[in-house]
Amino acid sequence: MVRLTRIYTRGGDAGETSLGDGARVPKHALRVAAYGTVDEANAAIGIARLHTDPAADEMLGRIQNDLFDLGADLCTPEDGQRSPTGHPRGQKAHGVLRIAAAQVERLEREIDAMNVTLRPVDSFILPGGTPAAAHLHLARTITRRAERLVSELAGSEPINPEALKYLNRLSDHLFVLGRRLNDGGALDVLWRPGANR
Repeated sequence: MVRLTRIYTRGGDAGETSLGDGARVPKHALRVAAYGTVDEANAAIGIARLHTDPAADEMLGRIQNDLFDLGADLCTPEDGQRSPTGHPRGQKAHGVLRIAAAQVERLEREIDAMNVTLRPVDSFILPGGTPAAAHLHLARTITRRAERLVSELAGSEPINPEALKYLNRLSDHLFVLGRRLNDGGALDVLWRPGANR
């Protein structure tokens, strides 16, 4: 567990922050933007949980914990150093928390279980319906933005491939869960192409 004894450190006052390996980078660095957007998705899920049933709340609670794991994963580069835990700088990090395939597979199982109970999709679905579904759609779009940032990051430096898979499955999970919370799809708001011409 992490113990926070001080909330502010003044370490970021010059526009830099520390990664998990102790390296200092600008706060606008792509890696920081990626894990910051994961944090934003997590916050949106926290709001959605205020409107869900117990089963959905339980799933979303696990996802929120996973997103902190994902933040820790993205915060420490694959070739990073672990100076905060005593590893000398310049050595590859060992024992870094990384998203695992089992976390991705759990999302897939939950998606499959929910999807069999839903009405077929006959049109694209607009964000809305119940408050829970609307908030999950917002979380889904933030998750997609995080996925784009992590994909861009993967183009310039190594990342854990399970991290990108997790975000991809999570956006699908939030979509399907939103439909479940829209009375199994009965309250989905359907796109009507050209309806307002």
